[in-house]
Amino acid sequence: MGIALAFGLTLTVLAYTLGPVSGGHFNPAVTIGLVAARRHPARDLVPYIVSQIVGAVLASGLLYLIASARPGWTFASGLGQNSYGTLSVASALVAEMVLTFVLVFVVLSVTDKSYPYIAFGGLAIGVSLLAIPLAGIGFSSSGVNPARSIGPAIFVGGTALRQLWVFIVAPIVGGLIAAGVSIALRLPQGAPTPSEEVTSMASTSPA
Repeated sequence: MGIALAFGLTLTVLAYTLGPVSGGHFNPAVTIGLVAARRHPARDLVPYIVSQIVGAVLASGLLYLIASARPGWTFASGLGQNSYGTLSVASALVAEMVLTFVLVFVVLSVTDKSYPYIAFGGLAIGVSLLAIPLAGIGFSSSGVNPARSIGPAIFVGGTALRQLWVFIVAPIVGGLIAAGVSIALRLPQGAPTPSEEVTSMASTSPA
């Protein structure tokens, strides 16, 4: 519960704080989903993802410096790295795809210019990232963010590094599926055109 609250509340605060500045993505799967849904400029895709990964590595390094000062701490104690444990690879892939689909679909829905409660978009995104770990952390450790998975895996190595591909591939696929569903649901009102590269409010979040 504590981990879920930390994720959800942090994302809510950052969405409202940095959303107006950069869109507040923080997550390559979210950025890819927004670009695929023609809601964010494709030219920004690589710079955003590079920034997200660099930020995650720096944050993991800072966490390592803090945690390693504790008596008895070892890498076995962890840096919050992702692992699907004894779950099969196929099950972990499906779990991560579904969980990321939910997150990215929420982001796409509440930041759409037709969404009537746009001021509450950041809150909805934060609550979704609170609920997702509650539902999925016992299965695949609820990565849903390739950058957040890459950061600690680089420092911890071992199993975290070997399983990292699952936490990169599955969230990206989940984000792309969310983009496809979002576009399909908008078709009755008119399909978005390639020129519709709109990033809404505080908005585009996440994790």
